Amino acid sequence: MTTAPNVGEIAVLIGEPSRVAMLLSLMGGKALPASELARAARITPQTASSHLSKLVDGGLLVNESYGRHRYYRLANAEVAHALEALLAIASPKPVRSLRESDQLRAMRYARTCYDHLAGEIGVALTDQLLAMQLIEEAEHDYVLTKAGQQKLCQLGVDVAPNPKSRRRFARPCLDWSERRHHLAGTLGASLTNRLFELGWIERMPDCRAVRLTSSGASGLAEHFGLTLT
Repeated sequence: MTTAPNVGEIAVLIGEPSRVAMLLSLMGGKALPASELARAARITPQTASSHLSKLVDGGLLVNESYGRHRYYRLANAEVAHALEALLAIASPKPVRSLRESDQLRAMRYARTCYDHLAGEIGVALTDQLLAMQLIEEAEHDYVLTKAGQQKLCQLGVDVAPNPKSRRRFARPCLDWSERRHHLAGTLGASLTNRLFELGWIERMPDCRAVRLTSSGASGLAEHFGLTLT
């Protein structure tokens, strides 16, 4: 006899406001110290420690110790995918300051969703990959075509699937701000990593938004015919 997954337990873990704030702070894919997560949630370090322990025990986070400091990150890409899906169906929070407005605008334009590119740029690039038949839709996944393999290899993207990885190779991820899909999976991560290496996108401080550089705008136009404003 099989039992259904305990969705209620995970929903309770995610549903607490302080824990939500800490989880979303980790959506950029980086590991952060407990002190920074406490500031993000606007709670004391002691309260943050209790919440973080529950998230680790619940399988949503993992932690690593470096000297006296403990760093936390999302347990896997599936956690990030679930959070992004929840953001897509959640009602928007009111913007209370100019700083929040600027950050939201930057996040909507381009951001990392765990380790792959999201936002307007992420969706536009995925649409262009499909239009150029570099990837194709196949049931619930994307498939890299032969032309796509050649094109991305020329750009220096690692397109070799890892047979030992349990993670899907190329999958659509529902973008919360665009309400359409961007490219996720190991292929999405490899492509995004290469864009960082080329200097086409850069991380912005204090949030998971990324900035499109001038060389990135030129590169995306040259290699993918993608014109962005």
